[in-house]
Amino acid sequence: MSRPSLLILSFSPIADDARVLKQVRLFADRYDVTTCGYGPAPEGVVEHHEVPADLLAWRKDPRWLLARQYSRVYWGNAAVAYARSVLPVGEFDAVLADDVDTVPLALSLQPRRGVHADLHEYAPGQNSELPRWRWFVAPYIRWICRRFVSRAASVTTVGQGIAERYTREFGFPVGVVTNAAPYAELAPGVVGSPVRLVHSGNAQRNRQLEVMIDGVEQSTTPVTLDLLLMPNDEAYRDELRARYAGSTRVRVLDPVPYRDLLRTLNGYDVGVFVLPPVNVNYEWTLPNKFFDYVQARLGVIVGPSPEMAREVEARGLGAVTADFTAAGFAAVLGTLEPRVVESWRQASHQHARELSAEVQSTGWVDAVDRLLDHPA
Repeated sequence: MSRPSLLILSFSPIADDARVLKQVRLFADRYDVTTCGYGPAPEGVVEHHEVPADLLAWRKDPRWLLARQYSRVYWGNAAVAYARSVLPVGEFDAVLADDVDTVPLALSLQPRRGVHADLHEYAPGQNSELPRWRWFVAPYIRWICRRFVSRAASVTTVGQGIAERYTREFGFPVGVVTNAAPYAELAPGVVGSPVRLVHSGNAQRNRQLEVMIDGVEQSTTPVTLDLLLMPNDEAYRDELRARYAGSTRVRVLDPVPYRDLLRTLNGYDVGVFVLPPVNVNYEWTLPNKFFDYVQARLGVIVGPSPEMAREVEARGLGAVTADFTAAGFAAVLGTLEPRVVESWRQASHQHARELSAEVQSTGWVDAVDRLLDHPA
């Protein structure tokens, strides 16, 4: 007897997209999974449709955007048009559509059992700090949410605050599946002296990484900070390297392949992330790195971002700064003692299972199984 068919649709390099790759791994043993996105096929799928890298999903024709001809904006996009030309209509049992820009396409494929939409963030607020985004792009994204996401059989997103924002603004119910990392068989290490801080993530100027760096430089507590940065903005990363080249406490390093990341992080003591809320999604962030730090059995220091702060305080994982300034970060560093950091690392060890992808991903399983009448 053939298994139900599931298309996982994402305009991202799926084999390197942590959230989408978790979906593939979760469902490949249960269903015949086909993927469509950029880059090579991920392991475990029965078929993959690769969108050519030069067909950019984010590109929007400014003429139609300014004229608010949103159907023309969407269906005229090169990535959407290509995917529409290669994906069969009416042949999939269900589609798991990642992010708002795949949902209209997913619905047009007329899957027999429906579409589940997984929204990776609050899409209308993605770049809300930019006036041109607020004026021209956000209304287009809201149009997709009202007209298409509202027709999905079910919807999930990355955190409770964003879920509530979607429901409040658009009226559809939204479940939560966090960006949790797979469970790792690791143990807390011995806290070093100086205390070893680490930040892993993107080199993006609007993340204001200088807040954490300057906080370390201002602190009189014996700590070091390594930043493992992706080259999203190489000019910004180079600026940071040049600016802190003479520091004895801060190093700006290359990223570590994800397969090696948790073991690398496990050699530090505390994972840090203070992210000034320059846009809606930064305000409500609950990112991959937070869960990576827990699986690496680190203590965690974060800014007063509501989602991260709630998790840290509820489980005793670390500390929350009073604000998003270097001085606020330095003030928390001033309280660090080895025994305190050891207790944080033990708390991460205690809660690693419940904060793992295996537990946190049940929202996807429930939603897709509901579509495909397959018992969990």
